Amino acid sequence: MAILSKLLVLVIALALCAASIHAQKRQRPAKQTAKATPSSSIDPDVVTSGEVIGQRVKFTDGGSLNVDSAWRRGEEVWITQGKITRSLDRPVKSIDPIHAAPTKQSVDKPDPKVAEVAAPAMATWIYLVGGARVKVDQVNETPDGAWYTRDNLSVFLASNRIERIARDEPAIAGEPGRTTGWTSGNTSIDRLIRTNGSRFGVDPYLVFLVIEQESHFRPRVVSPKGAQGLMQLMPGTARRFGVKRPFDPVENIRGGTQYLKQLMVMFGGRVDLALASYNAGEGRVIQYGHKVPPFRETQDYVRKISKRYGSPRKKAVTSPTQPTSGE
Repeated sequence: MAILSKLLVLVIALALCAASIHAQKRQRPAKQTAKATPSSSIDPDVVTSGEVIGQRVKFTDGGSLNVDSAWRRGEEVWITQGKITRSLDRPVKSIDPIHAAPTKQSVDKPDPKVAEVAAPAMATWIYLVGGARVKVDQVNETPDGAWYTRDNLSVFLASNRIERIARDEPAIAGEPGRTTGWTSGNTSIDRLIRTNGSRFGVDPYLVFLVIEQESHFRPRVVSPKGAQGLMQLMPGTARRFGVKRPFDPVENIRGGTQYLKQLMVMFGGRVDLALASYNAGEGRVIQYGHKVPPFRETQDYVRKISKRYGSPRKKAVTSPTQPTSGE
C-alpha cells in the first residue's frame, strides 16, 4: 500500500512538470524567419514612387554605385551595367531600387479675375502719292516698288506711286478708312465714296480704286482729253448724269459712281468690261464683241484696277439704296 501511494505521487508530479513545460513553450514568441531591414539601409535620397529604372548599391565605406540590376549570391554581390556582369569586391551595405521621377499632371485653372487680352495686330498701310492709302496684309519692298498682298492677292505698285509705307495703330471702330482698309486721306471724300457706293449699289472700294487711278484724288485735275475732276468725267458723260459742276467732289463722285453702275448693269456685272468702258467708252467695248478693246492704255487700266480689286466679276454690284436715275 505504501508503494502504491508513492507511485501515485510520482505520476502526479510528472504530470504537473509536463504541464508547466508546455505552458512555457506557448508563451515563448515565434522565431523570426526574416531579418528586418535596418532603417539605416534605406536611402533617404531614393524616390519611393514611380517606375523602377535601376538599382543603387551602397557600400559600407559610404560610396554608392548606380547599376541596371544587382543581387546577392551567397556572400558576394553581383551587378549588371549595360552588357557587363561582374561581382563587387567592396563590402556592400544595401541594395536599393532607383525610381523614375513621378510625372506630375496638374491642370492649372485660369484665374477668373485675370482676363487674357491678346495684343491687337498692327495694320500695314501703303500711302500713295496724292494722299490715298490702302491697308494690306503684307508688303515686300523692292528697288522698283513694292509687292503687297491683300485678300490673298499679290499686287505690285511702282515706286513712283508710293509715298511711304508704315505700320499704324490697330483699327479704330468708326474712324474713316481704318475699318474698310482704304482711305483717300480726306474724310469728306471717303464719306462721299461710301455714300454713293451704297446709294447706287457699287462696291465703294472699286470707286476708290477708279478715283485713285484717274486723278490721285485731285479734285481739280483736267486730262489732255478734257476729262475733269476726281473721277475724270468727260463733258458729255457729266451732262448725261446731271453733273453741272465737275470740280465739285459731291457732284463728280455721284456722277462717276452712277456711270459705273450703269456700265456694270450693261455688261452683266463684268468688272473688267465696266472698267474698259469707263476708260475707252462703252461703244468701243461693244464694237470689239464685248471684250476689252486692244488699246494698250485701256488694257493697262483694266489690268491694274482689276488686280488691285481682285474680286469676282459681279461682286462690285450690290443692291442700291436709291434709284440710279440722274438728279
